[in-house]
Amino acid sequence: MPLIKSISGFRGTIGGKTGANLTPEDIVSSVAGYADWLLRSGATPKVVIGRDGRPSGAVVSALTAATLQSMGIDVIDCGHATTPTVEMAVKTRGAGGGIILSASHNPKEYNALKLLNAEGEFISHEAGQDLINTVESGNITYAEVDDLGTIQHDTTALEDHIEAILDHSLVQVEAIRNAGFRIVLDAVNSVGAISIPPLCEALGVECTVMNGTVNGQFAHNPEPLPAHLQDLIAEVKTSGADLGVAVDPDVDRLALVGPGGQWIGEEYTLVTVADYVLGLEPGPVVSNLSSSRALADLAKAHGQPYYASAVGEVNVVAKMKEVQATIGGEGNGGIIDPRLHYGRDSLIGLALVLSHLATSKKSINELRGLYAHYEMVKDKISLEHELDLSEALYAMEALYPDVPKSNIDGLKLDFPDGWVHLRGSNTEPIVRVYAEAASQARAQELAGGVKARFIEMTQ
Repeated sequence: MPLIKSISGFRGTIGGKTGANLTPEDIVSSVAGYADWLLRSGATPKVVIGRDGRPSGAVVSALTAATLQSMGIDVIDCGHATTPTVEMAVKTRGAGGGIILSASHNPKEYNALKLLNAEGEFISHEAGQDLINTVESGNITYAEVDDLGTIQHDTTALEDHIEAILDHSLVQVEAIRNAGFRIVLDAVNSVGAISIPPLCEALGVECTVMNGTVNGQFAHNPEPLPAHLQDLIAEVKTSGADLGVAVDPDVDRLALVGPGGQWIGEEYTLVTVADYVLGLEPGPVVSNLSSSRALADLAKAHGQPYYASAVGEVNVVAKMKEVQATIGGEGNGGIIDPRLHYGRDSLIGLALVLSHLATSKKSINELRGLYAHYEMVKDKISLEHELDLSEALYAMEALYPDVPKSNIDGLKLDFPDGWVHLRGSNTEPIVRVYAEAASQARAQELAGGVKARFIEMTQ
């Protein structure tokens, strides 16, 4: 894929030609641009790094650490670490920023540099554009020999992350321990295998691990969608487990399977957590425009306001801070609990789900049956040629004059019985097409109709 530079960081495939893929030259220039921005911002010259299980991780990490040191920045290397672990370590280690080396749900040939500020949160659009301009200008000055940075290997960041979850005011540790839960985890051969089991052990939960070798040789497509998790569904069904859990390679997305192999899905992870949190600490709820209507329905049932943000963790966090949300996240299974930190986190997500199960005395299947039922379709349109997406989406608006719409992030069409959201991806050369309705058939119909008109219009 082309090298993509966005507010999500720098992402591409390993190998190939400079400027067209994520090559060593691109990694060095991108990290140097970030380091230059960090130093100009006056932040502490210390950066936390951590990587998922991808085969390229060690090489990308070595290049990243050496470049930061060459810019006069001290490095705290967490090695194999989840995205939320790195985010939290930035603050607990007093660092000026962080770099997560993970391409999230993308296949193993991809990697990425995900850039954090001193709060352990993704950098702003303005900061991202600033450092991209610096990278493209090549106007970067490296440190002289006596000013090179140091490197320190941190082996306790995960322990601190788990300890903070155990101390969390809403995590019912004793109730979970007394419930005797058994779960099955699909760790997709990445860092979920070294982070979720220790959390389960601390909570007294029996955890059976599938795909638990941290080598980045993903046993299936790493995005936690039902089509990719049939083995997990089958294992939960045959084992009699209380819960099936799937995480993506960097463990910021959490999908659930109920007893008997019932697919709960990543969209209802946030709904389940919000139901539990709102019962104890009422307040505003936030998700992005591509998330299920079920969360808005739930908030209304609890008598609390719901707000939608543009897609992207940085946008959800900004909206959560603006409205002082008690819980938020993205419908892709990303739970953001501001009591812990402003980042998507599967570990706190799982702990809150288990707390809900333990205190309600209900199975996840029973809880799912209490929430509004919607079916979602997630499709895409490949961009094979140059396209002014803003202009194309503006033209699409005119094709639906009587349909309520939002254009704060692409184009969302709110039909009476469902919605369709089209937006350009921050990480791939595609247009994402998400749709939701009361049935899979209707969601497919809505998505297919809008997608066909878009393709026809842009050919």
